[in-house]
Order: sequence, then C-alpha cells, then structure tokens
Amino acid sequence: MGLLTVLAFGAVGAGGAVVAAPLAIAAVGFTASGIAAGSWAAAIMSAVATANGGAVAAGSAVSFFQAAGVVGLSTGATAAVAGTGALTGITAAVLI
Repeated sequence: MGLLTVLAFGAVGAGGAVVAAPLAIAAVGFTASGIAAGSWAAAIMSAVATANGGAVAAGSAVSFFQAAGVVGLSTGATAAVAGTGALTGITAAVLI
C-alpha cells in the first residue's frame, strides 16, 4: 500500500471522526437543550447522581459530554478526536 493511500485513509478517518463525534454525542442524548428524557444520557446521569448522593460532580464525564452537547467540542477535544480518527484510518489502510 502506498504512502499516499495511507495518508488519504488517515485524512478521511480524521475528518469522519470530527464530523461523527458531535452526532454521536447528540444521538445518546446530550443535546443543545439539555439531556434528553429517556435517553442513554439520562440513564447515565441518573446513575452518576445516585452514586454521588444526588449530584453530578463538576468535571465528570457527564458534565463534559453535556457541555459538548450544548456548545460543541473544545479545540483540544476536537484535536484528540481527529487524531484518533486519523490513527484508525491509517491502521485500516495498513491492515487492508
């Protein structure tokens, strides 16, 4: 497999991951208007709140994903998602 093909797979993986991440976050229930009732996000929030004595801790995964659902991913999180997508794409290119 040529270098350009591997790089192309990496670019597609990075771009696809950056586009898919916000869609996946919304799909599980972390939306711009809050956590959707009856969603996976609501179940996760309920479990976390129960474990914490009724509150969701600031800085927890639930608060991170809720913030991402409301305002989108931060620059750092977008870079991490793109890097993971690129690595996945490159790995796929090498394995194919």
